[in-house]
Amino acid sequence: ELKKLGLGDDVDLHIYEVPVEYQTVQRLIPALWKKHSPQLLVHVGVSGMATTVTLEKCGHNAGYQGLDNCDFCPDSQCCVEGGPEFIDSVIDMDAVCKRVSALGLDIMVTISVDAGRYLCDFTYYTSLYQSRGRSAFIHVPPLGRPYTAEQLGRALQAIIEEMLDVLEHSEDKINCQHEH
Repeated sequence: ELKKLGLGDDVDLHIYEVPVEYQTVQRLIPALWKKHSPQLLVHVGVSGMATTVTLEKCGHNAGYQGLDNCDFCPDSQCCVEGGPEFIDSVIDMDAVCKRVSALGLDIMVTISVDAGRYLCDFTYYTSLYQSRGRSAFIHVPPLGRPYTAEQLGRALQAIIEEMLDVLEHSEDKINCQHEH
């Protein structure tokens, strides 16, 4: 749905499906950053427990014990050996949540600080580590529980547009502070 809707002419949107495999994530995420050098990488994962569209604030490095789709789990049970315990996104998720909620879309957006210590959290941390925080992760409920594909597509479009706007304005402040 997001591919159909797009993000406007000035945003170059690339969509990839990331397999539920630790080793693929460890290869693919750095390769995507190298290939595209994006302003922001946004990951979207389905959570059977989600009833809202959930913006994840941070990724966690350790605690990965569940087997992936290849029956594999890292021996270290972590994303990056020696990496920080968690990494926050540079995106102010609280601001994005408030802004998207104010748009009056027919979806509910919430915030989380725990993406679940499985492939979603693993992917998010790996991306945050690679990008120095310039990543985001959005959990969505399964289709029809309660939202349609169209509702989720519009929600993702609005959320990513707000994330890019928040990022752009925070960078303006950072640049202003460096100039003085």
